Amino acid sequence: MQYRWDYVAESDRHQWVFKRNRALTPSQLAGWFGSLAAVSLLIAMVFTARGAWVVLPFTVLEISALALAFLIYGRHAGDYERVVMAHGRLMMESACGSRRDRVERRPVWVRVEYGGRLGEPIRLVVGGEKFAIGRFVPDDRKEELVQELRSALVARQAR
Repeated sequence: MQYRWDYVAESDRHQWVFKRNRALTPSQLAGWFGSLAAVSLLIAMVFTARGAWVVLPFTVLEISALALAFLIYGRHAGDYERVVMAHGRLMMESACGSRRDRVERRPVWVRVEYGGRLGEPIRLVVGGEKFAIGRFVPDDRKEELVQELRSALVARQAR
């Protein structure tokens, strides 16, 4: 899975943003879909005009399936996770499709848990609550992220 991991460290703020790399912007996606649909319909119309009318319903079915695939891709193209530590608060935010979750806690109460197993998320634990992050981070880079988070938390608690 391709990913993008941005980390910004300033004197009073730390921010991590995790998201997929998008190969196409929404407008590029719409352009590609439109051109594919137009070419398919043009070919189907030529065959229909020559008497092979059965090609047209299959072309409509093909375009419908392609539209569904592009809608699913477009719905999750903007998925992300963000962790911000600033002004004595730790904010965890995630977006998956149309769902947005945001939680704020005091960093002194947060600990980072990660067991190192493949596919295991990193958990930010506050009391009995666990918040999973890092689904866009490859397993071989999660330990690096855990160290960054722990260092930032320790530095924040030392203040």
